[in-house]
Parts: sequence; structure tokens; C-alpha cells
Amino acid sequence: MKTQQYFTLKEVQLNNNCPECYSKDGLELTFKQKFVENLFYKAITEDTVHEMHCKTCNTDIFPVRWTHDIEQVVDYQKRAVTPKSKSLKLKLAGWVFISVDLLLLIIVMLFVTGVLSF
Repeated sequence: MKTQQYFTLKEVQLNNNCPECYSKDGLELTFKQKFVENLFYKAITEDTVHEMHCKTCNTDIFPVRWTHDIEQVVDYQKRAVTPKSKSLKLKLAGWVFISVDLLLLIIVMLFVTGVLSF
């Protein structure tokens, strides 16, 4: 079973006014990066997402509601965040699968070339 998760890269408190409650204290911008895990491997991808939430009025602020000032701050923060590099780590099941396939390939090649016969 393949699971896709996100881990938090950076959280930034913004000084802009919330478009919902007009509070200047509650806006928080969160950058997240995608993490994929299944039976054979764990991987960090290059996909990043960002979310904005107001802690004062407890609402998610979607890009449709952003003001020009908020868009400028978000663009600046996008450039400032550095995502983790793309990586892949094989689990034990992945190593076993590769080893068994390699062993089967060697046996088939030995059988085809006539070195091994039954």
C-alpha cells in the first residue's frame, strides 16, 4: 500500500491582515514537502505545497482570497524556502526483491548458455 504524506519544511508567521477577520496577528504560512512510502522504499519527492491558516478566526485562507500584499509575501517566502533534496531509500523488502530477481536472472543465463543443466 502506497502512502503519500507531507512533512513540514517551514512555518512563517505573517504580519498581513487576514482577509476573513482582518486580524494582523494570526496568519501563518506553512510549506510542506511530499514523502512517499510503500512496501519497497521510502522517498522524498521534489513536490512542495503551501497552506495559509489564520489562528485568530481558525480558517484556511485559499489563494482566491489573498490580497496583492499577501501574494507578494508568499512569492518571497517561496523563493526563500529550500526543499530537501530528492532521495530514495530501499527497505528490506526492496533489497530482497532485487536480490531474488538478480539470482533468478543469473540462473536463467547459466541455463541458456548451457553451463547449468537439469
